[in-house]
Amino acid sequence: MSQKRRSAAVQLRVYEILLPIVAVLLAFAIGAVVLWLLGVNPFEAYWILISGAFGNVSGITSTLAKATPLLLVALGICISFRGGAINIGGEGQLIVGALSASAFALTFRTLPAWLLLPGTLLVGALCGAVWGGIAGVLKARLNVNEILSTVMLNAIALQLMNFLLRGPMLDPAQIAAGTNIPQSETLPLEVWLVKLVPRTLLHGGAILAVVLAIAVYFLLWRTTIGYRIRTVGLNPAAARYAGIPAGFYVALALILGGLFAGLAGAVEVTGIHHRALEGMSGGYGFSGIVAALFGKLHPLGAIPSSILFGGLLVGADKMQRATQVPSSLITAINGLVVMFVVASDVYVRRLRRRAAKEATSSALAEESVSSGPSSPGQQPAAT
Repeated sequence: MSQKRRSAAVQLRVYEILLPIVAVLLAFAIGAVVLWLLGVNPFEAYWILISGAFGNVSGITSTLAKATPLLLVALGICISFRGGAINIGGEGQLIVGALSASAFALTFRTLPAWLLLPGTLLVGALCGAVWGGIAGVLKARLNVNEILSTVMLNAIALQLMNFLLRGPMLDPAQIAAGTNIPQSETLPLEVWLVKLVPRTLLHGGAILAVVLAIAVYFLLWRTTIGYRIRTVGLNPAAARYAGIPAGFYVALALILGGLFAGLAGAVEVTGIHHRALEGMSGGYGFSGIVAALFGKLHPLGAIPSSILFGGLLVGADKMQRATQVPSSLITAINGLVVMFVVASDVYVRRLRRRAAKEATSSALAEESVSSGPSSPGQQPAAT
């Protein structure tokens, strides 16, 4: 590799690392201007945000608890996007996983704990996989745009939750009291995930999420299935030419994406809420996309990325209560972070394509020079 190509590769790597960080800082800079216009000291507000998320045991454990479903959703997004499928359906898949896990735990509550808890998590993951697989099959068989299908499936999952929590799954205690708050009965104690730190929100699902992140890394980069998923995502036409059924692996990528989002829902109801209720998704299905993109669609990169955005969610709540800023401002800052991170990722991809074209052109030029015409004094060999 020539010195010029090495320099271009290093420069591209620097851009890949720094641009997402710059994107977040730019979003917070705009948020600081808005805070100042509202009469709030932005330095004080952001200090409250950081200290609220990482300044004490309560903040750190809450951040890690928020990061757990974010990481699980992000792992599914990594697989889907690497397989060339833009999965926007994490929110619906998470809701379906949470509802099905709750229904299983309540229906089979007499099972022993060693069977009930794994079964609850497994059912949640499988139902999320089915929900993602609907969009996968539509994409593979009918070439239906997966962005549209996953967004519509989100809406269906939301309405399904509203129906179930106000009807078949409504807590009998709510019916007896006449309050009819849309939530299910409390799940059996046997399916409550163990607390890693007593009297905090941090539960054993955090360890499970990190272990699965390592497993997804090995799946994508150390197995034949992972290699084929990434190949289809990079170039479906070339994958088909090589004999890889592109449609199957696109569908598989969406199924696996739904599996992890469904597991995130099951972990959330068994580790945090201990029942199915409205608002249990917490927007993790959308925030997980940003965490995955910020982690460069790498399972291991998604770990610190999820912690960062989990801290942002916890710290933003603290900042809102301390400074009395409107909740819509916090939503706007989160939206700016999403917008700038996605924009930086698009820009890096363009730089990568441009660098690949320049590298190809340079290699062809070098080959042309090395295999050029013979010198004037050189005679062709006799035949």
